[in-house]
Amino acid sequence: MRFTLPDDKKLTHEMVIPIRWGDMDAMGHVNNTIYFRYLEIVRLEWLYKVGAAANPSTEQGPLIVNAFCNFVRQLEFPGDVLAKHYVTNPGRSSFDTYITLERVDEPGVVYAEGGATTVWSDYAAKKSAPLPDWLRDLVS
Repeated sequence: MRFTLPDDKKLTHEMVIPIRWGDMDAMGHVNNTIYFRYLEIVRLEWLYKVGAAANPSTEQGPLIVNAFCNFVRQLEFPGDVLAKHYVTNPGRSSFDTYITLERVDEPGVVYAEGGATTVWSDYAAKKSAPLPDWLRDLVS
């Protein structure tokens, strides 16, 4: 199954992630599990940047309820990945994130694309909570 990224997404963050030698598997390319790590790295950096990252001392925060990755091309060491983070589809308590991964030395060539649904959660109640207005403004 292949997921399609929507056209109406909003770019919210970009970062460069170095490909490490240890990211590769026995086949000589970046292991599939590492692509999910790259997606997580950029998503978390954005959440920290906007003040929405999960924190044990807070009562509410984000939870990832699903994640996907379309593997388009094989990433290989050495190199750097440009990760572009997008948001869309704000609901009562959730929004979608999408990320594209390209090599810095090949701008515009997508090697992988993925995403996740983020739900704002009341940690003590263990259920969803309405998105705070400040966060809704960021993802709308």
